[in-house]
Amino acid sequence: MRILVLSFYFEPDLCAGSFRATALVRALQKAGSKKIDVLTTMPNRYHGFSAQAKTYEEGDGIFIRRVELPSHQSGLVDQIRCFKVYADTVIKEVQVGQYDLVFATSSRLMTAWLGARVARKVKSPLYLDIRDIFADTVKDVFSGWKGSILFPLLSMVERWTIRRADVVNIVSEGFRPYFEDRYGSLPLRVFTNGVDDEFLDFQFKKMSPKKESTPINVLYAGNIGEGQGLEHIVGPLAERLGDKVNFTIVGGGGRRKQLHDSIQGFENVELLPPVNRTELIKLYEQADVLFLHLNDYNAFLKVLPSKLFEYAATGKPILAGIAGYASNFTRTEIENAQVFAPCDVDGGFQAFKALLLEYTDRDQFKSKYARRNIMQQMAHDILSNEY
Repeated sequence: MRILVLSFYFEPDLCAGSFRATALVRALQKAGSKKIDVLTTMPNRYHGFSAQAKTYEEGDGIFIRRVELPSHQSGLVDQIRCFKVYADTVIKEVQVGQYDLVFATSSRLMTAWLGARVARKVKSPLYLDIRDIFADTVKDVFSGWKGSILFPLLSMVERWTIRRADVVNIVSEGFRPYFEDRYGSLPLRVFTNGVDDEFLDFQFKKMSPKKESTPINVLYAGNIGEGQGLEHIVGPLAERLGDKVNFTIVGGGGRRKQLHDSIQGFENVELLPPVNRTELIKLYEQADVLFLHLNDYNAFLKVLPSKLFEYAATGKPILAGIAGYASNFTRTEIENAQVFAPCDVDGGFQAFKALLLEYTDRDQFKSKYARRNIMQQMAHDILSNEY
């Protein structure tokens, strides 16, 4: 079976989509797939982070083609422009009858749409991996004329795309009602995100007791965008906690400037650029508490942030401003994790006070949600289906 994998992000890029797509390709190879073509982009997730990668890479039955994109600042217009370059290249690269299966992993819907278009062109079955319900998110994120134009347009694109899929995987059980209500007997799978090998294999040190006079180090590491809403919570929460806490925010994204402006004057908040995973693990080691936050949007009641899996693997206490399915998952699956309602400063303060500042053995969680195991199961599902 020759498989085409479409993923806007791939190694060595720094983001959940890259980690997931890379792990799946390795799992497909391990499961016996001899010919895998990956059409992706050069590392571009963060404007402030660059990594070396080859335009063409080949070996062990895997061929990778990375598309060079124009420089961008993560804005909507920039994203549309970059995706058009990627999509145009993909359409040119593929030929009729070339593939037995098209696999597309997508958070912003358009890579899924591209997968449907390519599958139709090459006359192959389509397996979609949906990491976000983008049309639903747009309804909350974009107000006014942007939302009134984008929501119905993206809803039509979503409907056209999903109805052309032979199998659809969703990364959160919270997505299931949405898809079942709209698409009825659609063949659904749920292969979630998981804990990557770097975090499974690293032995995080057990935390030493903190002296009362020593500030507690709270770390957020990840995307800084509209979806995270960090500009609404970090400053006010840092002010409420005072000199008991030092916040370190590591990452990049479309809302980094807003966050930067919102924390001016706070001596207990530091904002750092994105780092590679080796440096990230060092930061996790130094942290006392790991912080996560999603904006207060209805669409985010369905999601399950990939960052939760990474955080849980460290054994560190977790403070999470999340709601809906993610909140329920955290309460039931992750020990020593406190949740509060998004953007709720008082709730965040009380949740912080309830944390145990100690290492928590989460070996059972790591075993259950090891990404290599989840991707092996997904690879088996992809290869064993009769399309």
